[in-house]
Amino acid sequence: MKRPFRFGLQAFEGSSAGEWFDTVRRAEDLGYDALFSSDHYFGPGAISDATGHRPVDMAPLTSIAMAAARTTTLRVGCRVFCCDFHHPVVLAKEMATLDVLSEGRLIVGLGAGWVRDEYDGLGVAMERPSVRIAKLAEYVDVMRAHWSGAELDVHGSFVDVSGFAGLPKPVSPSGPPIMIGGGAPKILGLAGRLADIVSLNFNNASGRLGSSSVMSSGAAETEEKISWIRDGAGERFDQIEIEIGAYFVGVGEGAAAQLDAMAARFGVAADEFASHPHAFFGSVEQVCELLLERRERFGVSYVTVAQRHLDEFGPVIAAMAGR
Repeated sequence: MKRPFRFGLQAFEGSSAGEWFDTVRRAEDLGYDALFSSDHYFGPGAISDATGHRPVDMAPLTSIAMAAARTTTLRVGCRVFCCDFHHPVVLAKEMATLDVLSEGRLIVGLGAGWVRDEYDGLGVAMERPSVRIAKLAEYVDVMRAHWSGAELDVHGSFVDVSGFAGLPKPVSPSGPPIMIGGGAPKILGLAGRLADIVSLNFNNASGRLGSSSVMSSGAAETEEKISWIRDGAGERFDQIEIEIGAYFVGVGEGAAAQLDAMAARFGVAADEFASHPHAFFGSVEQVCELLLERRERFGVSYVTVAQRHLDEFGPVIAAMAGR
């Protein structure tokens, strides 16, 4: 079964109400399915310089709540909440509340964290990956128990909650969809086992964005990632929606030059970079064909576009309607 395409927008920028709400309005008008914030807390400075990660203007919970309040069809969420930055019950209640107030338009993204410099800058201890992933699994247990309306009784290595029922109950009896992403075997296996949406990302174990993480996520590596998801999911694999970030985009007349420049940045040939699963360069029709090819090859039907490509990608969304 081929899933219909959905398109998200990853929004980092907007330091004023006017900028933020213009982005929100444009996303809904252009047919994006969802607007995602990002769970990072650093502005310009040493952390951004060292990691290659853009500073994030707005805090996630408030910004997506306001986005939901100003729209009628746009889903909202965070890609993704880092478990180490939030108490699981507090986050579960915030998510349930936002789901109710948005009338069921919430997507809950959860992650195990990866930016060591941010952990250090915030004074938060960063455990080894296996510990953070185990913690994430327990957070999912708490979320779903909280949203069930039954009295909580969850006890694990990182979570110890009991003696009360979670309120409010989300719009859907099963709660909002949970998205888990990553680029390594353990996290993608867990995502396959627990998530409704699995987000394919680079392997960011180094805590840095750069050539090594980008070029370790090519077509062959992405096929391997799908196998890790499948191993974790077992018989429920066909129920999972596969999402990917369109991090490298050029649509229209300048696409060839943009592709050449991006390939040179990462030290590879343009034709090699054009086949990168996170890259979408070409005319509107060519990008549509890439989407269809990657759904066929990898099962990817959910594509999230960076805010800087909001308008540029709009014609692609229009052209893909119903395909």
